[in-house]
Amino acid sequence: MASFQPQRRKILSLFGLGFVAALGSSLGPKPGNQSVAAFDPTSDRSLLAKRKDVNLNQPLHDFQGITQWLNSDPLSVAALKGKVVLVQFWTFGCINSQRTLPYVTRWHQQYADQGLAVIGVHTPEFGYEHDSDNVSKALQEYQITYPVPLDNNYQTWKAYRNRYWPHLFLASRDGIITYHHIGEGAYQDTEQTIQTLLVG
Repeated sequence: MASFQPQRRKILSLFGLGFVAALGSSLGPKPGNQSVAAFDPTSDRSLLAKRKDVNLNQPLHDFQGITQWLNSDPLSVAALKGKVVLVQFWTFGCINSQRTLPYVTRWHQQYADQGLAVIGVHTPEFGYEHDSDNVSKALQEYQITYPVPLDNNYQTWKAYRNRYWPHLFLASRDGIITYHHIGEGAYQDTEQTIQTLLVG
């Protein structure tokens, strides 16, 4: 019995490390060969959401290296001038992205006629998320009707210096990024910012 306990503790420790690694992967690592930048569930997410090094007060970046557009013909930032633009980085296999989708789809439905343009940049993490047919099925499942560019080569992701799924950027009608939010939550703050930008 005494010899079992250390082995059991070791197994449990290994299981715990594996669980944390898996959890970190699902919460938002960088794609490609870059290092993991996942949420620590015990960290203060509000501090992450207030980061100042992610394009605030800069013009929207164009959609670079897009392999395909779903729900839309190809769009450019110039074509969106005069609209409030919500750029949403997501991938359909990410549970955190999935949980934000009802809010983003509702904002599209509610505010599109007032001048909101939602662009759901789909940047995959895993191989099956690169498949456009799989993305199309996800659009049907989550009732996504706004434009979705497939950023399979991560060029738009890199242009925004993004590190997280999901990550929302809001730009004013003159194309300047004025707000961003990392991860789930802050839905009321995001919607209030949309309303303010639409009025302004």
